[in-house]
Amino acid sequence: MPTAPTIDLTTSGTSATLRIDHPQRKNAMTAHMWGLLPRLLEPLAKDPSVRVVVLTGAGTDFCAGADISELTAGADGTAGGGAVDVDAAGARVLDDRLAEAAGEALAAFPKPTIAMVDGLCVGGGCLLATACDLRVGTPRTRMGVPAAKLGVVYPASSLRRIVALAGPSTAKRLLFTADLLGAEEALRTGLLDEVVPEPELAHHVTGLAATVGDRSQVSVRAAKSLVDAIGAGGLTPDLVRGWDEEAVRSGDLHEGITAFLERRPARFAAPPS
Repeated sequence: MPTAPTIDLTTSGTSATLRIDHPQRKNAMTAHMWGLLPRLLEPLAKDPSVRVVVLTGAGTDFCAGADISELTAGADGTAGGGAVDVDAAGARVLDDRLAEAAGEALAAFPKPTIAMVDGLCVGGGCLLATACDLRVGTPRTRMGVPAAKLGVVYPASSLRRIVALAGPSTAKRLLFTADLLGAEEALRTGLLDEVVPEPELAHHVTGLAATVGDRSQVSVRAAKSLVDAIGAGGLTPDLVRGWDEEAVRSGDLHEGITAFLERRPARFAAPPS
């Protein structure tokens, strides 16, 4: 019997993995799941033992978007005949707001995030993947935004991230046509950072997360903060100065230079909570 749709959290070493678990509907996100994601991220942001978060899907797909079946459910929770009434339209607006809030929480997460994207990454799946810092796919990966097939106005915050990654022309083609891009085209346009063979995906992403977790966390988090600020046009001298001061205060700058001169691996201190 299928389990209730949810997002599972597991930790290993310095990484936490959030797994979208709704495989019977290709990991489509329910309203409950959209609301759950920010609540899972909040304590992870404060946990000093977690340095990287990996987002993935159960089974063979990353995420097929929002669970549209919720909008046509009858009063008893069973699927209706497909007619969307005023209440369902209101539910759609609420679902969009929950999705946008989840995407914003993921994008604002202060530690590195990696989307492990196999299979379908569509609509709300693209919203989640593009809110992550890095995206690794397989030859099976298919990415797209089918908003024009549903009469949906795609959330502006997610659209901004797609434009930043792939450019205005690719963003318009995705939205105008609602077509899916294959893995190689997603890689070429910048929606994916890497494509690896499907059997190697989990091992590759685990290794990538471990590498990031082993680096100076002051440097890593400063890089995320500063790159995001540059992308948003909000880089300020105070932000730069604050991170420079944190590198000195944490001891990471001294340890990194000392380790380089002594020709040994650096042993960076764990970041404070």
